[in-house]
Amino acid sequence: MSTPFPVSALLFTLLVLAVGLERLAELVLSTRHARWASARGGVETGRGHYPVMVVVHTGLLVGCLAEVWLAGRPFVPALGWPMLALVVGCQSVRWWCIRTLGPRWNTRVIVVPGLPLVTSGPYRFLPHPNYAAVVVEGAALPLVHTAWLTAVAFTVANAGVLTVRLREERRALREAAATEVRA
Repeated sequence: MSTPFPVSALLFTLLVLAVGLERLAELVLSTRHARWASARGGVETGRGHYPVMVVVHTGLLVGCLAEVWLAGRPFVPALGWPMLALVVGCQSVRWWCIRTLGPRWNTRVIVVPGLPLVTSGPYRFLPHPNYAAVVVEGAALPLVHTAWLTAVAFTVANAGVLTVRLREERRALREAAATEVRA
């Protein structure tokens, strides 16, 4: 006799698929914004880390599902509900960032010369609110259904990616500012 699929694991699968669809929507928007930036002289830097970032973020989604289904991780309400609230909150922060940056938002590091840094919206409070949301969500999403190995693995891998990305972003912004001062 086979064991029925746990309803909580099915609902978690739907949540992870919804996050995956949201990421695809981000990629579509990012492509549109990259065209906008390119048309205005935008320069992309740090391309080398981008494929690694894509693998790490895809690994988060795959890892969530694999760990829950293969390791039989249970839904623990005392952990799962607060983590779900964090995931929803992180999505809100991410889209607040996207809305605040408008066509300047991108999944790649693209700097359009001559545009000032954005200091409104969530950028009033943190220099990198989108990255903060990614860090929190990367731990919270797997923990909605106690996929703690995925939470730890993503957190470690993402720390490496973010270290490189922040270095590239800062360098690109410094170079753009220096070019503007010389002009």
